[in-house]
Amino acid sequence: MSKRGTLTDNDADISDINISPMIDMVFILLIFFIVTTVFVEEPGVEVNREYANTAAQIEKNSLLFALTPDGSVYYGGNDIGVVGVRGIVRRINPEGAMPIIIQADRGSPAHVLVRVIDEAKLASPAARVNISTQHQ
Repeated sequence: MSKRGTLTDNDADISDINISPMIDMVFILLIFFIVTTVFVEEPGVEVNREYANTAAQIEKNSLLFALTPDGSVYYGGNDIGVVGVRGIVRRINPEGAMPIIIQADRGSPAHVLVRVIDEAKLASPAARVNISTQHQ
């Protein structure tokens, strides 16, 4: 300070706070949380699942397909049919790392359920295919 109560250009430079490193850190944390977040793709339709006494929880990171009473197969809110199952499993889960869960309605045809399981196994032989039930 050259005069009492007034700032010179040198004094103003010293009092600035550099927040760039803090902003960088916040962006790095944001990217980390986005990358590590598990996104679950819901099938997009409600089904009345059958009850089972041996029902168990399965990990959240999985492929979910829904089978309706009229035999339609849904994934992500879209009616993909039985023929669409193989392509989705092959694209998303080629090594079989994620379990495949089929939410079959009580009134869904058994032959369509068997075809969906078969298509999933043909696309990824190492995948675990499960049928979703309700616990009593």
